Amino acid sequence: MPNHDQSHLIFSEAKNLIPGGVNSPARAFGAVGGEPIVIERGEGAYLIDVDGNRYLDYVQSWGPMILGHAHPVVVEAIQTALLKGTSFGAPTEAENKLAKLIIDLVPSVEKIRFVNSGTEATMSAIRLARGFTGRNKIVKFIGNYHGHVDALLVAAGSSAATLGVPNSLGVTPGSVEDTILLPYNNVDAIKKTFQKFGKDIAAVIVEPVAGNMGCVIGSSNFLYELRHWTQANGAVLIFDEVLSGFRAGKGGAGQRFSITPDVTTLGKVIGGGLPVGAYGGKAEIMDHVLPVGNVFQAGTLSGNPLAMAAGISTIQMLQKINAFPVLERKMAMLAEGLEDEARSAGIPAAVEQIGSMMTLFFLAEHEDNSEKYHVSSRTFHGSMVDRSTATSSTGGCFANKITDWETASMCNTQRYATFFWNMLERGFYFPCSQFETFFMSTVITESEIQQTIDAVKEVFKTL
Repeated sequence: MPNHDQSHLIFSEAKNLIPGGVNSPARAFGAVGGEPIVIERGEGAYLIDVDGNRYLDYVQSWGPMILGHAHPVVVEAIQTALLKGTSFGAPTEAENKLAKLIIDLVPSVEKIRFVNSGTEATMSAIRLARGFTGRNKIVKFIGNYHGHVDALLVAAGSSAATLGVPNSLGVTPGSVEDTILLPYNNVDAIKKTFQKFGKDIAAVIVEPVAGNMGCVIGSSNFLYELRHWTQANGAVLIFDEVLSGFRAGKGGAGQRFSITPDVTTLGKVIGGGLPVGAYGGKAEIMDHVLPVGNVFQAGTLSGNPLAMAAGISTIQMLQKINAFPVLERKMAMLAEGLEDEARSAGIPAAVEQIGSMMTLFFLAEHEDNSEKYHVSSRTFHGSMVDRSTATSSTGGCFANKITDWETASMCNTQRYATFFWNMLERGFYFPCSQFETFFMSTVITESEIQQTIDAVKEVFKTL
């Protein structure tokens, strides 16, 4: 068993300095028990903790490290920018370069504004939608997490779900009174809501691929209906692609599903590992942002030259090596391997995968039917692949696949916690919550994926 003495000492000190010892609740290991490991550095596909333990990393800073850790091209770009200065509070050409790259790759984006986080991006997109339409109501979906924006921090996934706190203290009733909550992937709910409130709805915000109740894929019908009803009623459709941008595919989930939202929010990958966020969309909408329009949004470090340099080098490298089909193929290899091993071990499990995102869900067990329920729904190279041996359904997680927060939340989180710690002991770093997403990087090899599958096979025997 790996030694974690230094991690324990550092974390113990951190708890006296920082609330809970962490600067984001997902890092606290609250969903799996025990204490978090403290990282010293990242090298390519691996993390190394302060005790010298090495882990093959499938978390990748929750998505940004698509090229792996300390990629030499990205490091060089940051170093070059650093020598010129860290921040100017003034325009730089690097902002134009990254904007052009994103506009060229993401069909829905005609103009873009950079901010410092995904939360800033979604907050600004909501304000823009309200300013553009002159309306107040916002539709969001249960289990979708859009950052810690007051109006959106209700029935969220991710840390809120992990900790059993779907709403936060400090979020006033007035902050959410114009927020309409709907079940994810439910077409009928969309229709009824627009029939009742259509002309009062400023925007619908949705993760086309949810990443904070685990990887849950929006169905084509669901997303098409959102586009139809928002257009028919003059509402703004916002795709939150902070996670799925450049992860669901080259141009994000919008391009993958051939749906053009009005506004798209981005983050993670576009900063190459440095703090960044962005919102972009139709020029006629974006031109309502100050100083052209009257919707206020500002930020001292927005468009920070170091973040721009990291983002430019990351996206250029992804294009240069044609990374997207390779990333998807490798993630599909891992997903299929985990699904097959679960079936062989008689462990009820569901695998959801698209692009370089994936989650292994442990299903609740019912009597002697566990061997019947192994469900996979993965989108691979543009076509939906449904591989299921499920022969019946008894409710809860025994749905055809994980489609929403209701089905995800009924999964076996205790079994996931056991799985997590067993894999960590073997040198594999997976998300510390059932309700988070695995990520693939370009530097993880097929040999390392096979090593992962072999380790999973061992762990499944203990489960």
